[in-house]
Amino acid sequence: MLKSEPSYPPEMSVVTRATLLDIQILRRLVDQPRIGITELAAKLGIARNTAHARVERLERDGVIGHRGREVDLGALGFELTAFVTLEVAQGRLREAAQALAAIPRVLEVLGITGQGDLLVRAAAPNGRQLHEVIDSILACPGVRRSTTSIVLTEQVPFRLGPLLEDEERRARAAH
Repeated sequence: MLKSEPSYPPEMSVVTRATLLDIQILRRLVDQPRIGITELAAKLGIARNTAHARVERLERDGVIGHRGREVDLGALGFELTAFVTLEVAQGRLREAAQALAAIPRVLEVLGITGQGDLLVRAAAPNGRQLHEVIDSILACPGVRRSTTSIVLTEQVPFRLGPLLEDEERRARAAH
């Protein structure tokens, strides 16, 4: 995982373990998820073996995850996405998270600060089935209270490109 410092001069990259080449590789992989190693190496002007070794290291270090290619849930018929903030009884966070992981329509569970302990992203094709998913979430051990927000529109889709572009700019400036 990439580590960062709490504050830093604007000309410096917050990335402390990734090199400029790593950031360049990540940018290309984000821009073109299906790019092959040979093409990646050619675009970056590096040896194929170097590109292969770097990508393998980034995978091994957990920088490149196993999320797979981007999938449009709406196109699959999952029209509703909800974010459910959960308050969990003290000492039962791990138990609740394990139970949430067993619910197929729970896409992601994040530990948070502020109002609540866990933030759950869930998807369903319609309101009735979303209600069933939320009921399953509420039945998890340790869950005491919930607040549900339903996504109406995606204003800014999940993106990494601008962040990686900024990190590359900062890394170049530091050299």
